[in-house]
Amino acid sequence: MRRAILIAIPYVWLLVLFLIPFVIVIKISLSDTALARPPYFPQWDWSLGWQGIKDFFRELDFENFVFLTTDSLYWKAYLSSVKIAVISTLLTLLVGFPIAYGMARAPEEWRPTLMMLVILPFWTSFLIRVYSWMGILSQGGLLNSLLLSLGIISEPLIILNTDIAVYIGITYTYLPFMILPVYAALEKLDGSLLEAAEDLGCSRTSAFWLVTLPLSKQGVIAGCFLVFIPAMGEFVIPSLLGGSQTLMIGKVLYEEFFSNRDWPVASAVAVVLLLILVIPIVLFQRNEQKQREAEG
Repeated sequence: MRRAILIAIPYVWLLVLFLIPFVIVIKISLSDTALARPPYFPQWDWSLGWQGIKDFFRELDFENFVFLTTDSLYWKAYLSSVKIAVISTLLTLLVGFPIAYGMARAPEEWRPTLMMLVILPFWTSFLIRVYSWMGILSQGGLLNSLLLSLGIISEPLIILNTDIAVYIGITYTYLPFMILPVYAALEKLDGSLLEAAEDLGCSRTSAFWLVTLPLSKQGVIAGCFLVFIPAMGEFVIPSLLGGSQTLMIGKVLYEEFFSNRDWPVASAVAVVLLLILVIPIVLFQRNEQKQREAEG
Protein backbone atom coordinates (compact mmCIF):
# COMPACT_ATOMS: atom_id res chain seq x y z
CA MET A 1 0.00 0.00 0.00
CA ARG A 2 2.77 2.43 0.93
CA ARG A 3 4.63 1.59 -2.25
CA ALA A 4 1.55 2.31 -4.35
CA ILE A 5 1.09 5.67 -2.59
CA LEU A 6 4.73 6.62 -3.15
CA ILE A 7 4.48 5.72 -6.83
CA ALA A 8 1.16 7.54 -7.22
CA ILE A 9 2.35 10.84 -5.69
CA PRO A 10 4.52 11.99 -8.65
CA TYR A 11 1.88 10.90 -11.17
CA VAL A 12 -0.82 12.83 -9.32
CA TRP A 13 1.52 15.82 -9.18
CA LEU A 14 2.09 15.69 -12.95
CA LEU A 15 -1.62 15.17 -13.59
CA VAL A 16 -2.72 18.16 -11.51
CA LEU A 17 0.09 20.60 -12.33
CA PHE A 18 0.95 19.64 -15.91
CA LEU A 19 -1.50 17.45 -17.81
CA ILE A 20 -4.74 19.16 -16.76
CA PRO A 21 -3.40 22.71 -17.37
CA PHE A 22 -1.96 21.56 -20.70
CA VAL A 23 -5.35 20.15 -21.77
CA ILE A 24 -6.97 23.47 -20.81
CA VAL A 25 -4.40 25.39 -22.89
CA ILE A 26 -5.03 23.11 -25.88
CA LYS A 27 -8.79 23.66 -25.45
CA ILE A 28 -8.29 27.44 -25.51
CA SER A 29 -5.94 27.21 -28.52
CA LEU A 30 -8.74 25.52 -30.49
CA SER A 31 -11.26 28.22 -29.54
CA ASP A 32 -12.27 31.43 -31.29
CA THR A 33 -11.37 34.92 -30.14
CA ALA A 34 -14.22 36.88 -28.53
CA LEU A 35 -14.55 40.38 -27.06
CA ALA A 36 -15.79 39.04 -23.77
CA ARG A 37 -14.61 37.72 -20.46
CA PRO A 38 -12.93 35.31 -20.86
CA PRO A 39 -11.79 36.63 -24.26
CA TYR A 40 -12.49 33.46 -26.22
CA PHE A 41 -15.46 31.42 -27.38
CA PRO A 42 -14.97 27.76 -26.43
CA GLN A 43 -15.64 25.14 -29.06
CA TRP A 44 -16.09 22.55 -26.33
CA ASP A 45 -19.11 23.09 -24.08
CA TRP A 46 -18.66 20.95 -20.96
CA SER A 47 -22.34 21.28 -20.01
CA LEU A 48 -23.48 19.42 -23.13
CA GLY A 49 -21.69 16.23 -22.12
CA TRP A 50 -21.13 13.64 -24.85
CA GLN A 51 -23.00 15.75 -27.40
CA GLY A 52 -20.61 18.63 -26.70
CA ILE A 53 -17.64 16.34 -27.36
CA LYS A 54 -19.12 15.19 -30.68
CA ASP A 55 -19.84 18.80 -31.71
CA PHE A 56 -16.29 19.74 -30.75
CA PHE A 57 -14.69 17.15 -33.02
CA ARG A 58 -17.18 17.91 -35.80
CA GLU A 59 -16.27 21.61 -35.81
CA LEU A 60 -12.60 21.10 -34.92
CA ASP A 61 -10.23 23.45 -36.72
CA PHE A 62 -6.61 24.53 -36.25
CA GLU A 63 -6.97 28.08 -37.52
CA ASN A 64 -4.91 29.52 -34.66
CA PHE A 65 -2.02 27.17 -35.40
CA VAL A 66 -2.30 27.94 -39.12
CA PHE A 67 -2.19 31.65 -38.28
CA LEU A 68 1.20 31.14 -36.62
CA THR A 69 2.61 29.97 -39.95
CA THR A 70 1.19 32.92 -41.90
CA ASP A 71 2.65 35.68 -39.70
CA SER A 72 6.45 35.88 -39.79
CA LEU A 73 6.53 37.38 -36.28
CA TYR A 74 5.95 34.00 -34.66
CA TRP A 75 8.43 31.79 -36.50
CA LYS A 76 11.04 34.56 -36.26
CA ALA A 77 10.41 34.68 -32.50
CA TYR A 78 10.86 30.90 -32.23
CA LEU A 79 14.11 31.00 -34.24
CA SER A 80 15.40 33.98 -32.28
CA SER A 81 14.59 32.23 -28.99
CA VAL A 82 16.47 29.11 -30.10
CA LYS A 83 19.48 31.22 -31.16
CA ILE A 84 19.59 33.19 -27.91
CA ALA A 85 19.09 30.04 -25.82
CA VAL A 86 21.88 28.16 -27.66
CA ILE A 87 24.38 31.03 -27.44
CA SER A 88 23.51 31.63 -23.79
CA THR A 89 23.98 27.94 -23.04
CA LEU A 90 27.43 27.95 -24.67
CA LEU A 91 28.42 31.09 -22.75
CA THR A 92 27.19 29.55 -19.51
CA LEU A 93 29.24 26.42 -20.24
CA LEU A 94 32.38 28.45 -20.98
CA VAL A 95 32.00 30.32 -17.69
CA GLY A 96 30.63 27.50 -15.56
CA PHE A 97 33.00 24.66 -16.48
CA PRO A 98 36.19 26.36 -15.17
CA ILE A 99 34.36 27.29 -11.96
CA ALA A 100 33.13 23.72 -11.47
CA TYR A 101 36.58 22.37 -12.29
CA GLY A 102 38.17 24.70 -9.75
CA MET A 103 35.64 23.64 -7.11
CA ALA A 104 36.30 19.96 -7.77
CA ARG A 105 40.09 20.46 -7.53
CA ALA A 106 39.87 22.62 -4.40
CA PRO A 107 40.73 21.17 -0.96
CA GLU A 108 37.87 19.11 0.37
CA GLU A 109 37.28 21.37 3.38
CA TRP A 110 36.70 24.34 1.06
CA ARG A 111 34.14 22.67 -1.20
CA PRO A 112 31.04 23.21 1.00
CA THR A 113 31.88 26.93 1.22
CA LEU A 114 32.35 27.19 -2.54
CA MET A 115 29.08 25.31 -3.07
CA MET A 116 27.30 27.77 -0.78
CA LEU A 117 28.71 30.72 -2.77
CA VAL A 118 27.32 29.23 -5.97
CA ILE A 119 23.87 28.72 -4.42
CA LEU A 120 23.91 32.09 -2.60
CA PRO A 121 22.26 34.10 -5.44
CA PHE A 122 19.13 31.94 -5.08
CA TRP A 123 18.62 33.52 -1.65
CA THR A 124 17.83 36.81 -3.41
CA SER A 125 14.75 37.50 -5.52
CA PHE A 126 15.24 36.69 -9.20
CA LEU A 127 13.59 39.99 -10.17
CA ILE A 128 15.90 42.02 -7.91
CA ARG A 129 18.95 40.35 -9.43
CA VAL A 130 17.80 41.20 -12.95
CA TYR A 131 17.03 44.79 -11.93
CA SER A 132 20.54 45.07 -10.48
CA TRP A 133 21.98 44.31 -13.91
CA MET A 134 20.01 47.25 -15.28
CA GLY A 135 21.96 49.48 -12.90
CA ILE A 136 25.25 47.83 -13.83
CA LEU A 137 24.82 47.89 -17.62
CA SER A 138 23.12 51.27 -18.10
CA GLN A 139 25.06 54.15 -19.66
CA GLY A 140 25.55 55.74 -16.26
CA GLY A 141 25.94 52.42 -14.49
CA LEU A 142 28.77 50.80 -12.58
CA LEU A 143 30.37 49.09 -15.60
CA ASN A 144 30.63 52.23 -17.73
CA SER A 145 31.78 54.28 -14.73
CA LEU A 146 34.56 51.78 -14.04
CA LEU A 147 35.70 51.63 -17.67
CA LEU A 148 35.66 55.44 -17.95
CA SER A 149 37.64 55.88 -14.74
CA LEU A 150 40.26 53.39 -15.96
CA GLY A 151 40.50 55.20 -19.29
CA ILE A 152 39.59 52.08 -21.27
CA ILE A 153 36.74 53.87 -23.06
CA SER A 154 36.17 57.55 -23.85
CA GLU A 155 32.36 57.45 -23.90
CA PRO A 156 29.77 55.16 -22.28
CA LEU A 157 29.02 51.87 -24.01
CA ILE A 158 25.45 51.07 -25.02
CA ILE A 159 24.90 47.61 -23.54
CA LEU A 160 21.50 47.83 -21.90
CA ASN A 161 18.53 47.18 -24.23
CA THR A 162 20.63 45.03 -26.56
CA ASP A 163 20.99 41.29 -27.12
CA ILE A 164 24.36 41.44 -25.33
CA ALA A 165 22.59 42.45 -22.12
CA VAL A 166 20.19 39.51 -22.57
CA TYR A 167 23.13 37.10 -22.96
CA ILE A 168 24.75 38.53 -19.83
CA GLY A 169 21.51 38.27 -17.85
CA ILE A 170 20.74 34.69 -18.89
CA THR A 171 24.34 33.55 -18.35
CA TYR A 172 24.43 35.06 -14.86
CA THR A 173 20.96 33.82 -13.87
CA TYR A 174 21.37 30.21 -15.01
CA LEU A 175 25.07 29.80 -14.20
CA PRO A 176 24.41 27.68 -11.06
CA PHE A 177 22.34 25.25 -13.16
CA MET A 178 25.49 24.61 -15.22
CA ILE A 179 28.01 24.58 -12.38
CA LEU A 180 26.23 22.11 -10.10
CA PRO A 181 25.83 19.11 -12.48
CA VAL A 182 29.32 19.63 -13.94
CA TYR A 183 30.79 19.84 -10.43
CA ALA A 184 28.92 16.67 -9.43
CA ALA A 185 30.51 14.83 -12.37
CA LEU A 186 34.02 16.21 -11.78
CA GLU A 187 33.95 15.56 -8.04
CA LYS A 188 33.52 11.81 -8.67
CA LEU A 189 36.48 11.76 -11.05
CA ASP A 190 39.19 9.36 -9.87
CA GLY A 191 42.44 11.32 -9.61
CA SER A 192 44.46 8.18 -10.24
CA LEU A 193 43.26 8.18 -13.84
CA LEU A 194 44.96 11.53 -14.43
CA GLU A 195 48.13 10.28 -12.76
CA ALA A 196 48.08 7.18 -14.97
CA ALA A 197 47.62 9.33 -18.07
CA GLU A 198 50.57 11.52 -17.11
CA ASP A 199 52.69 8.42 -16.38
CA LEU A 200 51.91 7.21 -19.90
CA GLY A 201 53.30 10.42 -21.38
CA CYS A 202 50.32 12.75 -21.49
CA SER A 203 50.78 16.36 -20.54
CA ARG A 204 48.30 17.95 -18.14
CA THR A 205 46.53 19.56 -21.08
CA SER A 206 46.30 16.26 -22.97
CA ALA A 207 45.10 14.46 -19.83
CA PHE A 208 42.37 17.06 -19.44
CA TRP A 209 41.11 16.59 -23.02
CA LEU A 210 41.49 12.80 -23.03
CA VAL A 211 40.36 11.94 -19.48
CA THR A 212 38.67 14.78 -17.58
CA LEU A 213 36.48 16.16 -20.33
CA PRO A 214 35.07 12.79 -21.55
CA LEU A 215 34.32 11.67 -17.99
CA SER A 216 32.49 14.94 -17.28
CA LYS A 217 30.34 14.61 -20.41
CA GLN A 218 27.19 13.55 -18.53
CA GLY A 219 27.39 16.58 -16.25
CA VAL A 220 27.98 18.91 -19.20
CA ILE A 221 24.98 17.49 -21.08
CA ALA A 222 22.75 17.78 -18.01
CA GLY A 223 23.90 21.36 -17.39
CA CYS A 224 23.29 22.37 -21.01
CA PHE A 225 19.74 21.00 -20.90
CA LEU A 226 19.03 22.67 -17.55
CA VAL A 227 20.08 26.02 -19.03
CA PHE A 228 18.65 25.71 -22.54
CA ILE A 229 15.13 24.59 -21.58
CA PRO A 230 14.21 27.53 -19.29
CA ALA A 231 16.20 30.05 -21.38
CA MET A 232 14.13 29.13 -24.43
CA GLY A 233 10.95 30.49 -22.85
CA GLU A 234 12.55 33.29 -20.84
CA PHE A 235 10.41 36.44 -20.50
CA VAL A 236 11.67 38.62 -17.63
CA ILE A 237 15.29 38.98 -18.76
CA PRO A 238 14.59 39.99 -22.40
CA SER A 239 11.82 42.33 -21.21
CA LEU A 240 14.02 44.18 -18.69
CA LEU A 241 17.48 43.93 -20.25
CA GLY A 242 16.65 43.55 -23.94
CA GLY A 243 15.43 46.28 -26.23
CA SER A 244 12.43 46.49 -28.49
CA GLN A 245 14.41 44.66 -31.17
CA THR A 246 15.04 41.67 -28.89
CA LEU A 247 12.57 39.09 -30.09
CA MET A 248 11.84 36.07 -27.92
CA ILE A 249 8.78 33.87 -27.84
CA GLY A 250 8.22 34.58 -24.13
CA LYS A 251 7.71 38.29 -24.88
CA VAL A 252 5.37 37.47 -27.76
CA LEU A 253 3.40 35.12 -25.51
CA TYR A 254 2.99 37.82 -22.86
CA GLU A 255 1.87 40.44 -25.39
CA GLU A 256 -0.70 38.09 -26.92
CA PHE A 257 -2.18 37.25 -23.52
CA PHE A 258 -2.16 40.64 -21.81
CA SER A 259 -1.81 43.31 -24.52
CA ASN A 260 -3.73 41.85 -27.47
CA ARG A 261 -5.90 39.66 -25.21
CA ASP A 262 -5.93 37.03 -27.94
CA TRP A 263 -5.97 33.99 -25.70
CA PRO A 264 -6.54 31.38 -28.45
CA VAL A 265 -3.47 32.50 -30.44
CA ALA A 266 -1.43 32.88 -27.25
CA SER A 267 -2.39 29.34 -26.23
CA ALA A 268 -1.39 28.05 -29.67
CA VAL A 269 1.99 29.79 -29.23
CA ALA A 270 2.39 28.11 -25.83
CA VAL A 271 1.48 24.66 -27.19
CA VAL A 272 4.01 24.93 -30.03
CA LEU A 273 6.68 26.13 -27.58
CA LEU A 274 6.04 23.15 -25.33
CA LEU A 275 6.20 20.76 -28.29
CA ILE A 276 9.56 22.27 -29.25
CA LEU A 277 10.85 21.83 -25.69
CA VAL A 278 9.64 18.21 -25.54
CA ILE A 279 12.65 17.16 -27.64
CA PRO A 280 15.37 18.45 -25.25
CA ILE A 281 13.31 17.31 -22.24
CA VAL A 282 13.13 13.74 -23.61
CA LEU A 283 16.85 13.82 -24.44
CA PHE A 284 17.60 15.06 -20.92
CA GLN A 285 15.56 12.26 -19.38
CA ARG A 286 17.38 9.68 -21.51
CA ASN A 287 20.73 11.16 -20.47
CA GLU A 288 19.73 10.94 -16.80
CA GLN A 289 18.58 7.33 -17.26
CA LYS A 290 21.86 6.36 -18.94
CA GLN A 291 23.79 7.99 -16.11
CA ARG A 292 21.82 6.09 -13.48
CA GLU A 293 22.36 2.83 -15.38
CA ALA A 294 26.08 3.51 -15.61
CA GLU A 295 26.29 4.23 -11.88
CA GLY A 296 24.24 1.12 -11.10
